[in-house]
Amino acid sequence: MTEREKLEKGYWYNANHDPELQEQRTDTDELCFYLNQTPPKMEEKREEILKKLLPNKGEDVTILSPFYTDYGTRCVIGDHTFINHNAYLMDCAPVRIGTYCFIGPNCGMYTAIHPLTVEERNEGLEKAEPITIGDNVWIGGDVTILPGVTIGEGSVIGAGSVVTKDIPDHVVAAGNPCRVLRNITEDDRPVG
Repeated sequence: MTEREKLEKGYWYNANHDPELQEQRTDTDELCFYLNQTPPKMEEKREEILKKLLPNKGEDVTILSPFYTDYGTRCVIGDHTFINHNAYLMDCAPVRIGTYCFIGPNCGMYTAIHPLTVEERNEGLEKAEPITIGDNVWIGGDVTILPGVTIGEGSVIGAGSVVTKDIPDHVVAAGNPCRVLRNITEDDRPVG
């Protein structure tokens, strides 16, 4: 079994010393570089790069630079989603973002898990667990989302949170570690 096949099955794999994975990450890094160096007003050129970088991106998705990802092909981004400056989607495992999501600046979604033991970590071993963001989720600035987390539909994650566990639908959650503060209710609708 190749290291890529191990990665795709969620097994421990060698991320740092496998030529195929290194080449894929280098190709993706180059696309990120070109995207991040392309002026915002060159919308057609940016979209051309984004189609190569993120082939599973929906329609009417806005991604502000700088933007980073490891592979790009394992990201699924729903229609009408907005991703603010300096997002990093570490897609060693799939990163699925729903429709109409708002992702604040400096958001990191990290799927990789490294061994706690020094020898295996130094060998380059890791495994990855997917991250899933439901439709209509708002993630505040400077949020970190850890491997295996699912954030439910319509929820709001407060700025600066570190999301270590699943968050249910339609709640406000915040903190380090992130925890549910309350449900979102009709009282939260703007008045006027």
